[in-house]
Amino acid sequence: MKQIFLVFIGGGTGSIARYLISKYLNSSSTGIPYGTFTANILGSLFIGIILGLALKNNVISQNTVTLLATGFCGGFTTFSTFAYENHVLLKSGDFLNFMIYAIGSFVAGVLFIFLGMFIVK
Repeated sequence: MKQIFLVFIGGGTGSIARYLISKYLNSSSTGIPYGTFTANILGSLFIGIILGLALKNNVISQNTVTLLATGFCGGFTTFSTFAYENHVLLKSGDFLNFMIYAIGSFVAGVLFIFLGMFIVK
């Protein structure tokens, strides 16, 4: 039950943080949803740091990993919004921004996980 509560608290906090970032950074005039991109990339960096710390001599507890990685990062990052925004870009015929956003998000997300784990080393 404690694990569920930790995911609940972390997920709610992460979702609120993502909402605030998206509210201030997403703009219909540019075409690219910078808020979602920022949340997903920062979430990748955070999870790299959190899991890197967890793997490094058990620096953080399993409860902290559950709260931060599963809960906060799970609520903070969003694949469903990312997929929907790509759908909107494709439907509007904005193929260039679709490619930039889709490929950029994937590449940056993976790189930022590695960066997070590298920072912890």
